[in-house]
Amino acid sequence: METLMAFVIGGLYAAGLYMMMRRSIVKLVLGLVLIGHAANLLIFTAGRLTREGIPVIPSTNEVLVEPYPDPLPQALILTAIVIGFGVQAFAIVLLKRAYQTVKTDDLDAMNTTDT
Repeated sequence: METLMAFVIGGLYAAGLYMMMRRSIVKLVLGLVLIGHAANLLIFTAGRLTREGIPVIPSTNEVLVEPYPDPLPQALILTAIVIGFGVQAFAIVLLKRAYQTVKTDDLDAMNTTDT
């Protein structure tokens, strides 16, 4: 399962970087989204993929017994999702404002304007 996830994560990073190198700002934002998802999957995979047990100590035990999932990567991913959503919302608002000002979404055309 980890091998499959490694290929998926690599594909998402590659697609995200490819989209970010395009000339359109919309594609740049979509690349940012893909890279954010790839980072979340990387953290999730690094936390060990397992289906047994829950990451909570039952009331009958004092410690967790193997096998159990690590709750830390799950908490980190939840935080990363919220931060990523904020960055994406900011980028979309910035894209809208830049388009209203320059009337194009081509990065080369934006670079050469004198407004």
